[in-house]
Amino acid sequence: MSLPRVVAVAPGSPAERAGIEAGDEVLQLNGEVPRDILRWRWLTDEPEVEVELRRGGLETTVTVQKAAGEPLGAEVASALFDQLRTCDNHCEFCFIYQLPPGLRRSLYLKDDDYRLSFLYGNFTTLTRFTEADLERVIDEGLSPLNVSIHATDAEVRSRMLRNRRGATSLRWLRALLDHGVTVHGQVVVCPGVNDGAVLEDTLTGVLDQYPELATLCVVPLGVSRFNREAAMRPHTTAEAAAVLDTVHGWQDCFRAVLGRRLVFAADEYYLLAGRSFPDADAYEGFPMHEDGIGMARTFELEFTGRVTEAAGVQSGFFAWVDGAPGAGYRAPRNPAGSTGLRVEGASGPGAAPVALLPSRRAPIGVLTGRYGADVLRPLLATLDRDDVRVIEVDNEFFGGNTGVAGLMVGEDLTRVLGGEPAGHRYLLPDVCLSEGRFLDGATPDELPRPVEILPTDGIALRRALTVGVAA
Repeated sequence: MSLPRVVAVAPGSPAERAGIEAGDEVLQLNGEVPRDILRWRWLTDEPEVEVELRRGGLETTVTVQKAAGEPLGAEVASALFDQLRTCDNHCEFCFIYQLPPGLRRSLYLKDDDYRLSFLYGNFTTLTRFTEADLERVIDEGLSPLNVSIHATDAEVRSRMLRNRRGATSLRWLRALLDHGVTVHGQVVVCPGVNDGAVLEDTLTGVLDQYPELATLCVVPLGVSRFNREAAMRPHTTAEAAAVLDTVHGWQDCFRAVLGRRLVFAADEYYLLAGRSFPDADAYEGFPMHEDGIGMARTFELEFTGRVTEAAGVQSGFFAWVDGAPGAGYRAPRNPAGSTGLRVEGASGPGAAPVALLPSRRAPIGVLTGRYGADVLRPLLATLDRDDVRVIEVDNEFFGGNTGVAGLMVGEDLTRVLGGEPAGHRYLLPDVCLSEGRFLDGATPDELPRPVEILPTDGIALRRALTVGVAA
């Protein structure tokens, strides 16, 4: 078990007043060794916190005096201090198995940890969930959680997870719902495996057994060129349309029985099927925006000014692995004071500029993946500007049907930008970066053209197009 290490102390905070410094290792809080950031918050909620520290090899104790509930003001290096609950499933559709070799080791680590579900929106199958976990979730109010369902038929689910506990672990879902925990469910649809009649059966099972689910998102299988499972393949257009028909039909059923739609299809299905996205009110508040449900419609509302506040941080596929803030996936991910800009001669992402950016009047290229390009093109067309264009970055690094902006990597961006003219402005969504790095380890400084790094929302893009600098 590692110890929490302080990486920053807020000026004027209780931690600073007590003498806590960046670099300190925290041995105990009020006599207890915290196992994760959740317990850390719980223990530091008191008006008096005794903190045992190790600094420079020496141990000392400080007492922090503060108001009850006031934040301690000390940021730690990670969210988990004890051992990560790894996944012991062997799902043939798992994207981790489809990563190319040679990436940093942390990206190959599969988790099935309910704590990361609460903190970062990760999905857990509950196959390693225990009575002690249930007790902690209830006692500490760890809600909402995200649960991978995939199928409610025990045999099908066990086969998909390649784990016999997959047949019985949904009993924990029932227990969570019985204790009032908010749970969002997910079904990854694999063509020929859990679509068609199996998907119908799964939605029937949700209505019969888990009607208290907050939402259920239906998302398509992602397949990279490194896939080694012969049965795993992308959806055809007809299959995507069939999934949408099933989801829409069940939305009507759920509305009739429960008064709400409950189940939603991922944006990719509408793009794959060539269908228009539902109206905004059909998403019932966009509760699963982070999982790609209604993200395109939300972006449109932001871009066109029909909403004045962005929906929230979009964290990317591996957001919890590297550079993830201990406070959770909605915490700011950029370093304090970052300009969000990359320019020629800068020493790193967010560094102070030492050379002028291209002129505000320069032509603009918006970098995005295949799916993002399909969403952005009609929006940018409404501007009636011939100086703004979408630059679609084909994902050759992962290959397969990989088309989301969050999986763009430096290698593909380098290839594309190398063929683009100098002197233009190139806008890059921050969702493809974690701690200033792409998934392949490259940084924006290594790209052949300067890029402006923007928050991944429509408001930020609109401002960049009109003002010329990311907000």
